[in-house]
Amino acid sequence: MIRRYLLDTGIAQDFQDNRLGVRARAKEVRLLGHRIGICTPVLGELWSGVEGSIQRDLNAQSLRHALSLLSIWPYSAEAAAEYGRLFMELRRSGRPMQQIDIQIAAIARTLPDCTVVTKDSDLLAVPKLSVENRAS
Repeated sequence: MIRRYLLDTGIAQDFQDNRLGVRARAKEVRLLGHRIGICTPVLGELWSGVEGSIQRDLNAQSLRHALSLLSIWPYSAEAAAEYGRLFMELRRSGRPMQQIDIQIAAIARTLPDCTVVTKDSDLLAVPKLSVENRAS
């Protein structure tokens, strides 16, 4: 079975900067036939980091290279509807979460056989979401 691995922003930054063995691990997973990628909300966060950096041009080049190695999954109409359901589910349960994390979770829940790879424990609280926590 082919799996999708959606990298959360922190892990995507490690992939971009080739830190902590993330890129090597992604290569191993791809060789097994799985897909590695990010979603458009994560892409926006990565670009905001580039725009706010001192070495903007160098970091933009680094990000473009990293993006050439990743799938990019969109924030579709289906994911937006899932976001609405998930937002209210979390609100009713008294579990606040940043909107961008809910968007990431919603996109992942609409992709078949998808696991979110993160360094943030917030996503572990999302029901029906496969999460691989890579916190140090």
